[in-house]
Amino acid sequence: MISYIARKFLYTLLVLVGVVVVTFFIRPPGDPARVLLGQRADSASVAAMREQLGLDKPLYYQVATYMVNLTKGDLGRSIASQRPVAETIIERLPATALLATTSMILATIFGILFGVIAARRPNTIVDSLAMSVSLLGISVPAFVVGLLLVLLFGVILEWFPISGYVDRGPEYLVLPMITLAIRPLAIIARVTRSSMLEVLGQDYVRTARAKGLSDNMVFMKHALRNALNPVVTTVSAWFAGLLAGTYFIEFIFNWPGIGLAAFNAIEKLDYPMIQGTVLFTAVIFVAVNTVADILYGYIDPKVRLS
Repeated sequence: MISYIARKFLYTLLVLVGVVVVTFFIRPPGDPARVLLGQRADSASVAAMREQLGLDKPLYYQVATYMVNLTKGDLGRSIASQRPVAETIIERLPATALLATTSMILATIFGILFGVIAARRPNTIVDSLAMSVSLLGISVPAFVVGLLLVLLFGVILEWFPISGYVDRGPEYLVLPMITLAIRPLAIIARVTRSSMLEVLGQDYVRTARAKGLSDNMVFMKHALRNALNPVVTTVSAWFAGLLAGTYFIEFIFNWPGIGLAAFNAIEKLDYPMIQGTVLFTAVIFVAVNTVADILYGYIDPKVRLS
């Protein structure tokens, strides 16, 4: 276990270093100094602002300086707001965490439920209906679903507010939560059904039925638990993605999370904020996937961490 964690830690460091380097080379085109000062600013003012922001230094020097500052926990200072990037991310993390967590809980509960129901009645109308709905959820982009929900439940029916944060009431969470949950719910349902059908065809399941165990006992105790590994992989991957930043959903519903901060940073060519949010995304992905790998050993006794 210790050697496994050590390898994962080394892998994490290599991934984060790669992310930092890549973000420096794929910066959006434009000059942040010119954006800050306006298009009518003279060349001398722009040059002075670039020097103040450290943008006049060679790219390799900027990368090296950023790496050194990272060891001190310093993600730089936002060009647009002049606030520390780490402070802004920490400030917006609760909003993104709330939206991602509630959406993932909703998607996991109903995804597993729909997948189990479909697996118990394969090739029936129930199975076809469940898989058709899940296919629709996978096919339609989340931002399209969000706009449709805003139009139907926010504008036409006026059941829920279309923008804002839960500090004004829990009803503000409903539409963005459902929008964010639909796609992972559909994928979890399909993965659960597929995994359950595969497990139900194993010899030990047939043996359990031959011993006279009820269908419910066989289904829940023997089949569902052993079918959860791919489901855990799917849930962990989606939760990492949702927690890392729900860019378009936060933008559509004006949700004050990390995704909205990243979207605004791209508009303003705020390089430090872009790099900080991308690095945060990478950290979340690696951390959640590592936790999922460790959980495998507890869910499935056949899995052993070397």
